[in-house]
Amino acid sequence: MGRALDHIEILRRLAINDEHILDELRCAAGDEGDTSQPDRALDPRTLALVRLAALAAVGGAISSYGSQADAAVDAGASAAEMVDVLVGVVPVVGIPCVVAAAPKLALALGYDSDEALDQFR
Repeated sequence: MGRALDHIEILRRLAINDEHILDELRCAAGDEGDTSQPDRALDPRTLALVRLAALAAVGGAISSYGSQADAAVDAGASAAEMVDVLVGVVPVVGIPCVVAAAPKLALALGYDSDEALDQFR
C-alpha cells in the first residue's frame, strides 16, 4: 500500500465500492483481528463497543457477541458499558433488535438469562 490512507480517501473508496479498500485496510492493520494499530482513529475499547452495537443492529450470532465482549473487556470496557451500548441503540435499531440481542450479550458476559427470566414467571 505504501502510504496511510486518510479518512476522506477511505470514505470515498467505500462509497464507490472499491473492491480493494478493505483488503488494504486489513493489510495496514497487520490482520483482520488486530485493532491495536496506533493510526486507527478509534481506540480498541471504542471499536469493540461499536462492533457490539453493530451486532445488535444486524442480529449477530452468539459467538460473535462472545468475541466482541471479550475484546471489549480486554480493552477496558465494563459489562455496564456494554449493556449501555444496547440501551443506546434502541432509538436507531428498535426494541425488537435490542430484546433479541440482550440474551446473546448476557451469555457472552457469563449471565444465565433464562435463569433471570424465571424470576418474572
